[in-house]
Amino acid sequence: MYEQQLQQQQLGAGSPQAQSSSMAAAGQSTQQPGAALSGPTHDEQINGSHQAIVEHTDIVQEASMWTQKDIVTFKNTIKKESKMENHTDCIIKVGSGETVTIRVPTHENGNCLFWEFATDHYDIAFGIYFEWTPATGEGIHLHVSDSSDDEDEEQTSDGKSDAEKGEGAAKPRGPPTDEIIPIYRRDSHEEVYCGSHVYPGRGVYLLKFDNSYSLWRSKTLYYRVYYSR
Repeated sequence: MYEQQLQQQQLGAGSPQAQSSSMAAAGQSTQQPGAALSGPTHDEQINGSHQAIVEHTDIVQEASMWTQKDIVTFKNTIKKESKMENHTDCIIKVGSGETVTIRVPTHENGNCLFWEFATDHYDIAFGIYFEWTPATGEGIHLHVSDSSDDEDEEQTSDGKSDAEKGEGAAKPRGPPTDEIIPIYRRDSHEEVYCGSHVYPGRGVYLLKFDNSYSLWRSKTLYYRVYYSR
């Protein structure tokens, strides 16, 4: 159990699990690593508090990703934690044609984000963005949208989005945003997908679970998000 909680979600700061996850990241080969990304450079489009964030960040590091085989134990742990008092249910259903975005603000006492997730029976597409906007509060928020909500969604030649090729969702509109992990379909029904990312600055992480490619099947998602110092 983690030592510290953010509102609406357990986020263990400096917990043994966070430390072990960090060690796992160092010992496991990463999957689909991307090159380091430059932070927002269009300063003329950013003003006020956005500008202050950009001035303190030169580069966005690539994320680390690894998997764990004991998916049954992970799901059982999430089920037990979801029944605890003052603990938000970390088991959600992503409907067919829907994308769930989990907004996780950076924590003032943290410097690295960790995540773990798995699904029942079927895969799901997953990716992460970082939004360069002041984090208001420490609570985690969920947003659900269907594929028709994104008019600017990238499409393949046949007019359909393709999460298999990292094209499952359009880049979020609004504040300056960097892609940390492209959206690809993950076999999260076979093993637990885990990862970590060093804070590039202060802002909000957007964890996207994309089921827009599924016409009939909803997906049951088990997830955990926490930070470390």
